[in-house]
Amino acid sequence: MQYQVVSDSATQVQTGCIVVTLDQSGKLSDAAQAINSATGGFLQARIDAKDIKGNVGDTLLLLGVSGISAERVLLVGTGKDEISAFNAGKIVTAIASGIAKIPGTVAVSIADLASECMPEAWWAEQMMLALHSAQYRFTATKPAKEEPSKAEKLIWIGSDVGAALERGDAIGMGTDYAKDLGNMPPNICTPTYLAEQAEAIAADGSMTCKVYDEKELEAMGAGSFYSVSKGSSEPGKIIILQYLGAADKNAAPHMLVGKGITFDTGGISLKPGPKMDEMKYDMCGAASVLGTMKTIQALKPAINVVAIVTSAENMPSGHASKPGDVVTSLSGLTIEILNTDAEGRLVLCDALTLGIRDYQPASVVDIATLTGACMAALGKVNSGLFTTDEGLATELMTASGYSRDRIWRLPLEEDYQAGLDSNFADIANIGGPLAGATTAACFLSRFTEGTRWAHLDIAGPAWGGDGTTKNSTGRPVPLLSTYLLNKES
Repeated sequence: MQYQVVSDSATQVQTGCIVVTLDQSGKLSDAAQAINSATGGFLQARIDAKDIKGNVGDTLLLLGVSGISAERVLLVGTGKDEISAFNAGKIVTAIASGIAKIPGTVAVSIADLASECMPEAWWAEQMMLALHSAQYRFTATKPAKEEPSKAEKLIWIGSDVGAALERGDAIGMGTDYAKDLGNMPPNICTPTYLAEQAEAIAADGSMTCKVYDEKELEAMGAGSFYSVSKGSSEPGKIIILQYLGAADKNAAPHMLVGKGITFDTGGISLKPGPKMDEMKYDMCGAASVLGTMKTIQALKPAINVVAIVTSAENMPSGHASKPGDVVTSLSGLTIEILNTDAEGRLVLCDALTLGIRDYQPASVVDIATLTGACMAALGKVNSGLFTTDEGLATELMTASGYSRDRIWRLPLEEDYQAGLDSNFADIANIGGPLAGATTAACFLSRFTEGTRWAHLDIAGPAWGGDGTTKNSTGRPVPLLSTYLLNKES
């Protein structure tokens, strides 16, 4: 989206719509007061008539307001007292919903909502992200009958927050891209398709792309990955994007590893039929990694990043792995496969071994729709964070707080490791019936020893809705982008 920063009076900005605010007591913001004066008290008359009360997220769209340059005025309520981050999210969402379909240019005057905790630049970034979200439509397989009208340019009335608007636009674009990948039907979005998408991202020369195919991975000893991919006629792949933006191209990169199971039947441990269509979303970790790299590509920060997508289909067939099989991972550890539906960790562990071995990263974050247990614990609000590295935990929690892409730390203690003991291999791929999200993280931790590593279980927040509202969320692109961009400063 185009954007512009101006310091003009709210009454003089030429725009299809201008957004101003009032609080729950009916007090108008400075910009709203200026418009009220220019219109002979028109806004106050609407408040006196109880057309809007000023509760958080209340909106009132006024058309043909005389005395000002804007064609429309959108009044938005901010509630009472100090604005929390949660209510700030409701405010920008309400604004975005109100102006997203107004054609041409829209203007926003909310700079006076800034505080020490939520400065003006933060509001500008969040406003741009909210606009992207409000305007997102998936049309690849269901094109719109006609192109809907939408706002194409945002005018920010306030101080110079152009960098924040640019950043919000880039993160929003990356999030939209991740949504598109997640929503794509699984007969189109295959491991080969994801590899082609990564190659297309790298085509401008801003980064490099390397793709390992299934046969190469089998030959190099990635038996854990191959145990999943071999059950499908669609060949699995490990896809690596490398971005070298730091002044020192040899500086250790920060690594993202995304689970990309483009469809998960559960394999021989077959899932129940209802809602199995949602298992196309089992590649949302991979989608978020590719979306984050789109953001990195747009902003070109001075950091080095390696992104790994580990992609396969998990299908039942005569070639599929069976419960009780023992396979040898790329690390050399043997794994007893007790449940073929715990396949995400099987593809991730070989990708982690490969990435750590070949790139010696400064940090590693893996992202996966890994366990129903995490969703049972945290619902669809928070992603689960697992790490024993306190510094990395702080970095991710800080990024979460700023981006509003929420995470919650869950335990990763040594006591849980015993749940993965096996009579027949070095490690089993599942633990007992309890603490399933933690034992899954414990499994991955066996392949990251000596590395600053964190695991994000996004099984809950990666997609939501039902029926006609079902949709990928693009999370955690805002979290990952913020986390990496913070490393530049």
